[in-house]
Amino acid sequence: MKILITGATGLIGSALCKMLADKHELIALTRNINKAKCTLPNSINFIDDLEDSNFDDLDAVINLAGEPIADKRWSAQQKQRIFQSRLGITEQIVTKINASDDPPKVFISGSAIGFYGRQPAENVVAESYSSTYPEFSHQLCKQWEELAIQAQSPVVRVCLLRTGIVLSKQGGALDKMLPPFKLGLGGKMASGKQMMSWIHIDDMTNAIVFLLNEPNAHGAFNLTAPEPVSNTNFTQILAKNLKRPALFPMPEFVLKLLFGEMSDLLIYGQNVIPEKLEQQGFKFKFKTLDTALNEVLN
Repeated sequence: MKILITGATGLIGSALCKMLADKHELIALTRNINKAKCTLPNSINFIDDLEDSNFDDLDAVINLAGEPIADKRWSAQQKQRIFQSRLGITEQIVTKINASDDPPKVFISGSAIGFYGRQPAENVVAESYSSTYPEFSHQLCKQWEELAIQAQSPVVRVCLLRTGIVLSKQGGALDKMLPPFKLGLGGKMASGKQMMSWIHIDDMTNAIVFLLNEPNAHGAFNLTAPEPVSNTNFTQILAKNLKRPALFPMPEFVLKLLFGEMSDLLIYGQNVIPEKLEQQGFKFKFKTLDTALNEVLN
């Protein structure tokens, strides 16, 4: 297949490129071609402008581009950057797909479980769950998905990746959590009751490839492992795998002082399950947090 990938140098994109490069012809859209060439396989064709890609010639588009949501405090300017980095490129892709005489057969576009907003731990959230909470993460993902789905047609199927916390050796959320835990200073955040819906990077990339090849797959998919855990359980399992204690909780007011509105991502959570993905027949390699963290950390 000939596949265009945006966000190719990100955590998920780089792992996906390395997985697909041997068997497919990849075109990677990146802002920094020289940096991308240093980290990604040599066989990839790099472009820095979407106009350089002929969509009549593509079999699939995988859109993973976007400013990291948890890297900086959510100032008005940063919120705008987060929005625009996702909506701008998605709108461009949809426009090119819809204008194509022979469009790609599948468009896989990023989203996040933030689509659901904060949810009580007892609420099990599958893709059909409709009681979303209207906050920044929901508004972002809702607009992002609404744009992407406009590419759907009788000849183009669209899959939306409602992604959880991705666990990887190469960075991401775990990279930010590890330093205090390695020093023995880790602990639960806020109440510790908030749910954490996670996924191992291998399952993340395998699921994207599964959706790429599954002709009946379309619409939104929760990309999270089947067994989400509370924040308290997450910290205990992380500490156990690091052979460190987890005795120093981080109170809610401290999180709000440190991170402002962005602390909502840490204080609240969602109990998300991958109902549609499993119904389609996808098999997870890492179903439990203990096995996932054991692989990532050891």
